[in-house]
Amino acid sequence: MAELFSEEWMQSFMTQWNAESELVGALEQIGFGSVIGYGFEGEDAPRGVITVENGKAVAAGAYNGENLNWDIRCSDAQWKKWISKPPGMMGLGMAFTSGKMKFKVGDYGSMLKDPRMAGPFIKSFSVMGRA
Repeated sequence: MAELFSEEWMQSFMTQWNAESELVGALEQIGFGSVIGYGFEGEDAPRGVITVENGKAVAAGAYNGENLNWDIRCSDAQWKKWISKPPGMMGLGMAFTSGKMKFKVGDYGSMLKDPRMAGPFIKSFSVMGRA
């Protein structure tokens, strides 16, 4: 398996993202488009980035200074835990309130209040497990 959030891993994540009709379809219905960074807590910048337009991932790779709409950080161990066993809504809420998951950019609260975004966000973790 490629190193988490490396160029190779992000490319695989993009392929798996686009293969998941529940994720792409749900986000397409709300016209979701964002540049999402993923990385580790304590680091200055995210490691990987994926660009989503109208629900579909159109670019992915190592972070290269892109302007982010979302920047999600966790410890390496936390990412690996969720990739092997995707969290539910309660698990994500607990991780956010306890500081195990941090959003350096993006409004976690508004996302959780909108089930049209919360469901796909949770689904993205199971997609990560296939990358």
